[in-house]
Amino acid sequence: MTRTYHLAQMNVATARYPLTDSRMRDFVVRLDGINGLAERSPGFVWRLKDESGNATDIQFTDDPNLIVNMSVWESPEVLFEFVYRTAHTRVMARRREWFERPTEAFQVLWWVPAGREPTVEEGFARLSHLRAHGPTAEAFTFKERFPSPAGEDADGQELAPEPYCVGWS
Repeated sequence: MTRTYHLAQMNVATARYPLTDSRMRDFVVRLDGINGLAERSPGFVWRLKDESGNATDIQFTDDPNLIVNMSVWESPEVLFEFVYRTAHTRVMARRREWFERPTEAFQVLWWVPAGREPTVEEGFARLSHLRAHGPTAEAFTFKERFPSPAGEDADGQELAPEPYCVGWS
């Protein structure tokens, strides 16, 4: 099925230490592998990256420890599969070692027309919307998602991350 909309996602995390600190080494050395896994995953479309192949060197705020990850996928199901059912999950399980525990929403999903790459500014605006208003058609989560403007993914298949979400307990 050719989709007219794809799913954009952004997540943010505040590193406990600078990425050059030895305590971040296990995270940093896994980046290329996890990014490569994402790019080889079914349904992957695009991800934010610089010349180094990742986005950790791109600074979007005054906080040098704030890391932004953005990507686009064909559907919520394929993104969910990557996030919660691949080697990515094992890395995510260790996130409390490397990142501050979030006190508010840190991941947001939204629809973009197929072929369009979202901007980081758009991602921060969507995350702010989610934090202020909760899940809406403009900015949502796996747990409370909305169909695309074209009605794709209107089946409402539940994608509850709780059984798979690890690392903050």
